[in-house]
Amino acid sequence: MSQRGRHRSSPARLAAFEALFQVATKDAYANLALNQVLSKHRMDAQQSAVCTELVNGTARLLGTYDRVLETAGGRPLSSLQPAVVTVLRLTTHELLSMRTPTHAAVDAGVELARDAVGQRVTGVVNAIARKVAAHDLDEWVTLLSEAAPDPVDALATATHHPRWITEVYADLLGDEARTALEANNVAPVPTLVVRPGLVERDQVDAPDATPTTFSPFGLHRAGNPSDLREVRRGQVGVQDEGSQLMAWLASLAPTSRDAAGLPWLDLCAGPGGKAALLTGLARQRDTWLLAGERAPHRADLVRKALSAYQDGWAVVAADGTRPAWQPGSFGRVMADVPCTGLGSLRRRPESRWRRTTDDLDELVALQRQLIDAAWRSVAPGGVLAYVTCSPHPAETIDQVRAFLDRTPGAELLDAPALLPDVPGAGHPGDARMVQLWPHRHRTDAMFGALLRKPS
Repeated sequence: MSQRGRHRSSPARLAAFEALFQVATKDAYANLALNQVLSKHRMDAQQSAVCTELVNGTARLLGTYDRVLETAGGRPLSSLQPAVVTVLRLTTHELLSMRTPTHAAVDAGVELARDAVGQRVTGVVNAIARKVAAHDLDEWVTLLSEAAPDPVDALATATHHPRWITEVYADLLGDEARTALEANNVAPVPTLVVRPGLVERDQVDAPDATPTTFSPFGLHRAGNPSDLREVRRGQVGVQDEGSQLMAWLASLAPTSRDAAGLPWLDLCAGPGGKAALLTGLARQRDTWLLAGERAPHRADLVRKALSAYQDGWAVVAADGTRPAWQPGSFGRVMADVPCTGLGSLRRRPESRWRRTTDDLDELVALQRQLIDAAWRSVAPGGVLAYVTCSPHPAETIDQVRAFLDRTPGAELLDAPALLPDVPGAGHPGDARMVQLWPHRHRTDAMFGALLRKPS
């Protein structure tokens, strides 16, 4: 990339280019790359907002923009160097999804190409950008949809998702699928969670916050969470309402009397959001939480998340498939297993284009190992909460059904009955399991099932 001469591009565009180039070439997560460049570059509030929109918006519609660019340019993007592709993606977002005038967006793209790559690529950027500008986003979607081989592909194009994800939504939701997919394209307002025993929701000094609809622990609040004193003190964290509901669900599940006084386990605890909420709830029941996390650096994140509690917890860096504790030690176990993350597409906009069915196969095998290990950790009469941030059947209902088939005596509890104020929470394939949806509940598409061990 060019480092010579004085940059004429705005700081927001240069920073957005830097973040998305990391996503394209280093497999970085867009939200982490964005936070990095916002911390690195000194920008005012307006420039920071523009940078955020450029990064998140471009990442969210990445696949659609790539199809537009290949159609407009008449060549595969693989024929262009990654830096040029990144410039074109950002320029396309300005042209099709922001209010930047056409001539200004094209000129900005050319200047960004000159600053970030070099003078020699400005011609190709200018030519392709002008062809992109020949249609607005709706017109491009119509053109691409008309070329789709079938209705599922057309729906994927119209809602800016890969086909394989669109198929999952269509199979689960039928006519409701379009609304659900479109909800993934709306960035959520940040959601906070109070830590039980440290602060009450009405004590948080945030008059501009609104209570979450279903979780008794949550608040919606726009802006930077670290502006709040309670967040800086660790009394309040950042956590989607759906994740809050899964931790709460695990705490509500009925156990036997013998299991009730035993400690709780969070099997895959990193980075610590659910573990912090579970710790507060466990302390209210006169017990404590063990948080396990395989990666040492993520175990450190869990410790940081729990550090506001003086007691009631312990963290161990351990592989959940090979537990570092005795079998049958815990009255409640949460296995929030690694998954495709298809339930958090609102907050992680690039993940829909990053994940593939190959990833799914590897994750399903790991999930099977983890649910079996978690079950061995449950005491007689105790409960296992199996949780994923995904609506994909292979990671959710199929995983639970397969577990029940190979595990005599395991009882599937009616989880939605424990959340009576959450409408439409039953899974479409089995109403005893919970499946949340962004378009219904304004949460991530979290899945939860409760399994009780015989006394």
